[in-house]
Amino acid sequence: MIQSYKQKPLLQDTYHTIIIGSGMGGLATAAILAKEGQRVLVLERHYTAGGFTHVFKRKGYEWDVGIHYIGEVQRENSMLKKLFDYVSDGELKWADMGDVYDRVIIGNKQYDFVKGVKNFKAKMISYFPEEEQAINTYIDLVFKAVKTSKNYYISKAISPFWNTIFGKYLKKPFHKYSDKTTYDVLSSLTKNEELIKVLTAQYGDYGLPPKESSFSMHASVARHYFDGGNFPIGGSSQIVKTIDPVIESAGGTILVSAEVNNVIIEKNKAIGVKMKDGKEFLAKNIVSSAGIITTYNKILPESILKKHQLNKQLQKVKPSVAHVSLYIGLEGSPEELQIPKTNYWIYPENGDHDTCVKNYLEDLSKPFPVVYMSFPCAKDPDWLNRYPGKSSIDIITLVPYETFEKWSDTSWKKRGDDYETIKENIAQRLLNELYKQLPQVEGKIACYELSTPLTTQHFVNYQKGEVYGLAHGPSRFRQTFLKPRTPIKKFYLTGQDIVTAGVGGALFSGALTSMAIIGENVLKKI
Repeated sequence: MIQSYKQKPLLQDTYHTIIIGSGMGGLATAAILAKEGQRVLVLERHYTAGGFTHVFKRKGYEWDVGIHYIGEVQRENSMLKKLFDYVSDGELKWADMGDVYDRVIIGNKQYDFVKGVKNFKAKMISYFPEEEQAINTYIDLVFKAVKTSKNYYISKAISPFWNTIFGKYLKKPFHKYSDKTTYDVLSSLTKNEELIKVLTAQYGDYGLPPKESSFSMHASVARHYFDGGNFPIGGSSQIVKTIDPVIESAGGTILVSAEVNNVIIEKNKAIGVKMKDGKEFLAKNIVSSAGIITTYNKILPESILKKHQLNKQLQKVKPSVAHVSLYIGLEGSPEELQIPKTNYWIYPENGDHDTCVKNYLEDLSKPFPVVYMSFPCAKDPDWLNRYPGKSSIDIITLVPYETFEKWSDTSWKKRGDDYETIKENIAQRLLNELYKQLPQVEGKIACYELSTPLTTQHFVNYQKGEVYGLAHGPSRFRQTFLKPRTPIKKFYLTGQDIVTAGVGGALFSGALTSMAIIGENVLKKI
């Protein structure tokens, strides 16, 4: 049954803009358009809004599904901070995670990623004193690569006319970095494989190991956290809670349990959407925040795909990695259990990241190539007000979609004993990793639940349960169709697929898509 994100809404038959999907890209687009006076309808097929920014509750606990930490929101002049403030009317507040935001654990050694560029540099040099020059050059290159990205992304929002004149010049400096893999760049600076392994330890934040990922993607994540990590006060559900009033203030609505069947297109112009229950809503603009693969394969008519050869576009990109996530509830407060704010990135002692991934994909009983641990209960100063005497932990690792593919036709929660056995095996392995790092929590676990790529597929509607939309290899940044405008008039794309992985990328996509729709540089305003 379709229902409003909050109460019974006054639904209109026509809107200025309809947005399919309520992830960060959809919400940001909706809020920016609302501030331009547009009445926007956001349609979410899931029973809760927010995409990867939503939380779920079970057995008296809550867990954040996709937001584990965000960078650049403490710097007043940062674009991301200004964007978050703009779409939430300044209501979204952040807690700093402290000096050490990421701890990299390789075998028995640990390396701390500390807040502040100078501190980070000094810390890395203290671990690798003979590599001082390589570390300095690396950090300079990160900043240079990030600096070129602004014009590259602006080129996605400008009109096709201006793009033919200026597009090449706007993109060229960026491609100098995006065409290279992360490993290409780092191995040209140092031959120290351990240093490369440490500097690329956040690859889980974008899903591809160094020999496959674009250096531009790596640089944007590294730069994103140089000023430290932050967490939304009150949990990531605050993102929807603070953006919803901005959408409502212009007469807009977020609807949940509202699945779109298809976009209605007449004479190559999008004019509305038809819902699964047959109801139709009309609008001047239609935006899909559902990811390009889902959009093309599920909600655009077959005839349109053929007409514009959109399926050929999909052959040029591939989905990013799939993952499992173990959600753990514990008895005892974060203080009692000595749970840290710092994220843990745990890697096998031997082998570079790419080799570890390859070995694991060939034989899933091999060590996990990466185990990421996040402790939202310790990061959120409001946690104790909501859950006194309790704690929560998220643990994530890569698992290929194919491991679970044979159950793809079964229903959520009803996939059978064999499926549950595989899940339990992975859960126990991840719990063992946890006890190695935090032995004090053994015996304190009240409940745990493992999500698989099928869970992601079920809730986020990504075809193969991928977590970051499209894979971020060098070729991805050469695809000119990954932009807000499509060959269909008044039909636009938003979300991480048209920018880059993660909440920051999706948030920025909202600005780009809004610019394409209204034809004004909203970034200047922001």
